[in-house]
Amino acid sequence: MIEVKNLSKKFGQQLVFENVNFSINEGEFVSLVGPNGSGKTTLIKMLMGLEKKTSGEIKINKSSEIGYVPQFRNIDLDYPLDIKNFVTLNQKFSFLKSQRDQNKAKLNNILNKTHLTDLQSRPLGLASGGEKQKAYLAQALINDPKILILDESTASMDVDVKYQLMDLVSELNKKENITVLFITHDYDLTKKYTNRALLFENHQINSVDVKSISEDMFE
Repeated sequence: MIEVKNLSKKFGQQLVFENVNFSINEGEFVSLVGPNGSGKTTLIKMLMGLEKKTSGEIKINKSSEIGYVPQFRNIDLDYPLDIKNFVTLNQKFSFLKSQRDQNKAKLNNILNKTHLTDLQSRPLGLASGGEKQKAYLAQALINDPKILILDESTASMDVDVKYQLMDLVSELNKKENITVLFITHDYDLTKKYTNRALLFENHQINSVDVKSISEDMFE
């Protein structure tokens, strides 16, 4: 699904990483871990086409739409959209009734999958932290992505809410074979949910079994 070969990135003379090689297969649930400043965010931007590489190759299955779920962020209480309309921001508008009907059906399906059907009319600004993150997840899923990137999406959330969100993502991974890349500093979530970890260390990335990781790798 994703293949990276001899990838390097510099900002001027500052080396972020070099000669990075890894692959992620369809349906994998992989964590991306390492200390702050190691290059995790830069790599994600490169995978999404938002940052240029210095050298090397990035190959992503051409048919693979990427869904992105950001870190939790505060939203003003008077934010003008409810959950349903927030999710539809990523949907492409069409003048064709048949396409609009398809979009509506897809929206209802996504709201159901993310357990937001009963909450869809709630103003997003009044939703709980967990409900907001589910709304971001639903928005990321609306265009049927084959790859889902969780960019520290559980940070600053209560423990129970973290597990609720990750249980939901794990269910989508298993039932729909969505490939998941989870950027995180959370040792427990990495051990519980991911199959393996891509560890940033000394300007390199190494693929490691999650059974072998330790908490100091997240510092």
